[in-house]
Amino acid sequence: MSTTHRPAAEADEPALRALWAEVFGPAPVAALWERDEDRHARTLVTTEGGRLVAALHYEPRPVRTAPEGAPARVACLGGVATLPGARGRGHVRRMLGLAVARMADDGCAWSLLFTGTPRVYEGAGWTTYEAPAREGPLAAPPRAPGGVRVATAADLPALARLRTAYDATRPLTTVRTPVDWHHRVPAWYPPATTTTLVTSDGTGYLTLRHHTGPGTATLEEAALADPADTPTLTRLLTAAAHHARLTGHHHARTHLPRALTPALPAFLATSRAVPRRTGMTRPLTATPEEIRATVTARGAAHWYGDSF
Repeated sequence: MSTTHRPAAEADEPALRALWAEVFGPAPVAALWERDEDRHARTLVTTEGGRLVAALHYEPRPVRTAPEGAPARVACLGGVATLPGARGRGHVRRMLGLAVARMADDGCAWSLLFTGTPRVYEGAGWTTYEAPAREGPLAAPPRAPGGVRVATAADLPALARLRTAYDATRPLTTVRTPVDWHHRVPAWYPPATTTTLVTSDGTGYLTLRHHTGPGTATLEEAALADPADTPTLTRLLTAAAHHARLTGHHHARTHLPRALTPALPAFLATSRAVPRRTGMTRPLTATPEEIRATVTARGAAHWYGDSF
């Protein structure tokens, strides 16, 4: 049976959608992939006997770097999938080798991906980094604080302004575009599983994800008009704890940067560090030292949906 590894073509689109649906289920991989105008050139596929059995895609994204937050062109890798019957044959390894050359030709300084199977990528030059996360039982505020409400679609412009200003010099954050706010963010934060809380005076917001595990919620991201405004952050965290308990949760996890940890008692009664090791990076034109400075910076935080 002949095997080929090549760039995707328009004729591959139905098979790609079917592959991602089988491997990733309801995740909006195909829907977001379709918004990349250069998706075929940035997608590699493997066929066996003419049947598409594996694929990956990368998309250049502007990711802020240390120390000043200047954005670099980063090749964010996602949609890596192989049909169950074709696994263990080295398809991903071969496609990664082809992808590295394409990323470099595309002017990318380094590559970023997220995975639960890092060994697949280590042999191709990617290195795992540690991201902060904490978890524990939810705090039990007696009542919801005033001045915080559930955000609606009409709040998107205000949320975008808050996030853009808050992230202006924060390493490892992606420069979100209006298209991201109108398509990418809603795709990864559907109302059925997430709630965004915003202060009535527009001084901050945070996003809470529900049902990531039995009785568990996840605090995904936050932004403040004034990064030093601890009272507003505390009010938002208190509201998040109250909201999470109302929706049946007793335990939570946070993906916030270390700089926000001192305010966490308003959200978690007690907490322990549970660092995530799902992020991986690979140098292209940047040096390993430059990448390490970005991913280990104190304010560094990356939301997966900002990459793919």
